[in-house]
Amino acid sequence: MKGIDKKKLRAQAHALKPVIMIGQAGFTQAVLAETDLALDSHELIKIRIRAEREDRKLISEKICHDTRAQLIQAIGQIAVIYRKNPNK
Repeated sequence: MKGIDKKKLRAQAHALKPVIMIGQAGFTQAVLAETDLALDSHELIKIRIRAEREDRKLISEKICHDTRAQLIQAIGQIAVIYRKNPNK
């Protein structure tokens, strides 16, 4: 993905609210399923990850790997990910 595309997606994500919350239980199969559904319907989503900095980085990388999504931005506890829906 080109830098200009990421810039547009970051601008679109600015107004979004987090649709997925990852808390003490961490990244579970249920969270993965919900993330997959959210990406199918919205393509661009925000995720709130309540964990330490290093854990947040690992969790966001795992989410992107498992859902075949792309990390657009990560600021603090919020990660923005994108996956194109081929059916749209």
